[in-house]
Amino acid sequence: MSREHAVIAKRYAGALFDIARENDNVEQIKNELTVVKDVFHQTPDLMNVLKHPKFTTAEKKNMIQTSFGSSLSTYVMNMLLTLIERKRTAIVFELVDQYETFAYEQKQTAVAKVYSVKPLTEEEQMKVSAVFAKRVGKTTLHIENVIDPTLIGGIKVRIGNRIFDGSISGKLKRMERELVSAKS
Repeated sequence: MSREHAVIAKRYAGALFDIARENDNVEQIKNELTVVKDVFHQTPDLMNVLKHPKFTTAEKKNMIQTSFGSSLSTYVMNMLLTLIERKRTAIVFELVDQYETFAYEQKQTAVAKVYSVKPLTEEEQMKVSAVFAKRVGKTTLHIENVIDPTLIGGIKVRIGNRIFDGSISGKLKRMERELVSAKS
């Protein structure tokens, strides 16, 4: 995703978020956008068709309306149709991510990727949320648990551009660097 696309996606997401907030349906729109994102991930051919110049704008709009039907609110449907008209369907994933960020910020929630060797239990996720939310000045964390067997043990938490590495592999790498620098 180019920087230009990220800026454009943020503008669209901001506009949609403002409308959702005015109509008190931020969470509903977030859920609908998650469905849109999942559909595009599960059917990459749909995204390829939307990007392809062979299909007319009307055909692309019809395809989206047929695919999603009445399952989307007018706001989300109009946003998708606008993206098609302006040939900006490539920003859909970034737009959804930006909208989610706005929605979480409104709730004083940060998005955290928590890397672990095995899936975290609900209780473990709550503990991680309690500890790390305070460190980044938020009330809670929305945790995306990513399984990474290379960690050996422990966890690594990424919140925005901050990384907290409490994994065994991370500790071993730090020890290695210290030993190498002590040799020099």
